[in-house]
Amino acid sequence: MVNELCLEILGTSFTITTDEDEEYLNKILTQYRAAVENTQNISGINEPLNIAILTGFLLCDEINKIKQKQEEQSGNSEISWEEQEIEERTTRLISKLEHALNLFGEKP
Repeated sequence: MVNELCLEILGTSFTITTDEDEEYLNKILTQYRAAVENTQNISGINEPLNIAILTGFLLCDEINKIKQKQEEQSGNSEISWEEQEIEERTTRLISKLEHALNLFGEKP
């Protein structure tokens, strides 16, 4: 099933097309908006591009810390199927968002 998600954030609007579930996409968008708001609050930055870049950097930092923690614990237990699925979906969505941002960035 193909779904479209209209992203309206930081004064920018665009639509991405994906095979992800609509409920999942809305959950991710809500999380991203919260992350953007948090970045604005802790940094005091007002420039939308800088906020988006810093938010992306902070989210990547969080993902890597989670992965590092999982690797440290992997000797103790296997990563569950659900955790693997979440990681794979997150990676695919990040890739799709990066692609959409690259397309958006190339427009005049």
